[in-house]
Amino acid sequence: MYRAARSARPGLPHKIIGYRNLVRHLIPELAEIGVTMELNENARIDTSQVDDRRGSGGGGGLGIPIPVGGGGKGGLVGLLIAVVVALVGGGFGLNAAIDGGGSDQGDNSSLEQKCSADNALDQLDCRNTLYVNSIQAYWQTALPERFGERYQAADTVFFSRAVSTGCGNADSGVGPFYCPADRQVYIDLTFYQVLADQLGASGEFAQPYVLAHEYGHHVQTLLGTEQQVRRQQQRDPNNANALSVKMELQADCYAGAWAKNATGTADASGQKIFTSISEQDISQAIDAAEKIGDDAISKRANRPVNPDEFTHGTSEQRREWFTRGYESGDPKQCDTFSGSV
Repeated sequence: MYRAARSARPGLPHKIIGYRNLVRHLIPELAEIGVTMELNENARIDTSQVDDRRGSGGGGGLGIPIPVGGGGKGGLVGLLIAVVVALVGGGFGLNAAIDGGGSDQGDNSSLEQKCSADNALDQLDCRNTLYVNSIQAYWQTALPERFGERYQAADTVFFSRAVSTGCGNADSGVGPFYCPADRQVYIDLTFYQVLADQLGASGEFAQPYVLAHEYGHHVQTLLGTEQQVRRQQQRDPNNANALSVKMELQADCYAGAWAKNATGTADASGQKIFTSISEQDISQAIDAAEKIGDDAISKRANRPVNPDEFTHGTSEQRREWFTRGYESGDPKQCDTFSGSV
């Protein structure tokens, strides 16, 4: 579980905020103890970056060709296919252009009230909103600094069961995804329970990894990468899956770059969003990435492992590219398109 960093108690130096810093102050030799991430409870949760459509009725059900080779629908196979799509934005990205659909607007008043209350970080939706704030704060700086492009913010839509988007109608079976048509990230937060129960990726830091990956797809859209790859896929359908893998691995690498820099992100008033992120947290993100590799999903579903059908990358590839982004902290090191992956 995460820890919320609280204000220092009287009699202790002001710098001692949260358990991890207390450990460092009192027991220096235990400074690197495996304590999970700390969120700063003094950071403002900006709910304007989220469109809360839960309870608004959503869209008209699933009408999306899921981009995983083979047929299998329903049961464990169907669930696993949904999960593999979930962390890659595959439902709408490069492999499925959806016609029609539109987008509704949610009501954020309840979310805003909840996330302004004491102990807001005990709430799953408020924590995820703060993760979105951190990811976008990172790219607000990193995109112009590293790529010379202005970052354009993208909302994350919280939905329940079904949702209408600029890419068409979807339901929760698709998992989290990014829609390039309306430039928004979509997630039913119950997905995290599926991720934990079905694949064993239960660490808290798997959650911001999921969101950071989807925002990686948004960055690809802003840089024109998504559009270029779509055109290449249309010209060379036989290479479409390989191009999709490169897109997904780049999004993993972008997520790693954010993770490296997350403790440097702040709210509008300058309050840090994360006060600490441990190696245990990074291991949780890598664990989630590995468990949704194409080969791992195929094996779990008792399906043949066919590299020609891979659209997201193997467990090893996903681990490697997230780690590359994390270790370098530089999204410019995330070029998956030059050479092999």
